[in-house]
Amino acid sequence: MDSCDTRTRAYKNGKTFDQCKEIAERISSQFAKKINVFGLASWTEILDVSDHDELVFKLTLKYLRRDGFNIGDWKMPRVTKTT
Repeated sequence: MDSCDTRTRAYKNGKTFDQCKEIAERISSQFAKKINVFGLASWTEILDVSDHDELVFKLTLKYLRRDGFNIGDWKMPRVTKTT
């Protein structure tokens, strides 16, 4: 069968989707603490910490939005506390 199986498909550096989700969860919790202290984090910082892995970067932003942060947009590429 030629269907995509998210459990076995390899992404960047041979990681599965589930591994990418775990990494993104860890990164988002680190950035949540940082944003609560400093008030913001840039997308560039998040991209650097995610080792320029696009999937991990996007999942990290998704999890930060889920946790109540404003993830910004292309005009203001930063994550801030929601007021």
